[in-house]
Amino acid sequence: MFHFGFNMFPEIHRHFNTTYHCFSVAMLPGNERQDVERGGKIIMPPSALDQLTRLNINYPMLFKLTNQKVNRISHCGVLEFVADEGKVYLPHWMMQNMNLKEGDTVQVESVDLPVGTFSKFQPVTSDFLDITNPKAVLENCLRSFACLTTGDVIAVKYNQKIYELSVLETKPGNAISIIECDMNVEFAAPIGYKEPDSRKKQEEEDMSVDPADLMPEPSGFVAFRGTGNRLDGKKRKDSTEGPSPKPVYVRGIPDYDYEIGTLKFMRRSTKQNNKDNGKDEFKPFSGSGNVLRARS
Repeated sequence: MFHFGFNMFPEIHRHFNTTYHCFSVAMLPGNERQDVERGGKIIMPPSALDQLTRLNINYPMLFKLTNQKVNRISHCGVLEFVADEGKVYLPHWMMQNMNLKEGDTVQVESVDLPVGTFSKFQPVTSDFLDITNPKAVLENCLRSFACLTTGDVIAVKYNQKIYELSVLETKPGNAISIIECDMNVEFAAPIGYKEPDSRKKQEEEDMSVDPADLMPEPSGFVAFRGTGNRLDGKKRKDSTEGPSPKPVYVRGIPDYDYEIGTLKFMRRSTKQNNKDNGKDEFKPFSGSGNVLRARS
C-alpha cells in the first residue's frame, strides 16, 4: 500500500545567476532617481522578475554582484524591475567599489544572507564628525540599504552633502542583511584623524595671557617711571598721546570677624578706630539749630 501526500516532492530552490551590462543610475531613462543613488539597491529588467518567480527565490531578494575582471564582490537588494533587457542600473558609489565602468559586464547571483547583529564604520573624512548625532543620521540612511559587505565604502547623503563610510566589520558574516533587524553600530576614528592634545591646548591658552596684566601695579617706588625731556625744550609728541596709566590697585583687608548669615553696613567708624586716629566719636543730631526770625 502506498500513501501519497501533498509534500511528497518538496520544492527545490534554485539560484538565479545571470550576467548583465551595468550602468549608473544617471543613465536610466526618465526622471532623475535620487532614491536609487542614496541607497544600496539596483534596478533590474522585467525578465529577471519572471525568472526569479519561477525559481522560488526567498524574500527579501538579495543578490551578489561580481566583477570577474578584478575579482571584486559586493551585495545589494533590488528596488524595481523596470530596466531595459540585458541591463542593470547601479548607484554610482557601488560602481566605484567594484571598479565598474559604463557598459561593463557584472554577474548577478541570488544569495541568502544572515541577519546582521553588528557593524563597524569608519568615516573617510573627519567632516562626518561635524554632524550633531551621526548615529541617528546613519540609522536613517541605512533604511535605503538591503545589506552590507565588509570592505565596501558606502555613501550617505545628509543636508545636501555626501559622506563616505568604510564598512570595517560586519557580524555574523562578511555580508549581512539589514532589513528589519536590531543591529549594534560602532564608529572608528576617521582616516588620518588625531585627537587634540588637551595639555598643549591649555599651554597655548596660558601663553596667550600676559601674566603682568593679571598682577596689580605696585603703589610704591617704581624705577624708570619718570617722563623724558627734549634738549630743545619742546614737548614730546607722544607725551600727551600715550596710553592712560592704569589705576592703582589697593588690596583690601579681609574681615576676619565675619559671621556667616550676617550683613554689615560700614556707615560709620568704630570707637576703636576713632580713638586710634585721635578723633571723637560721631554722634548724630548733635549740631545746633538756627531760626529765620529771632524769638521776641
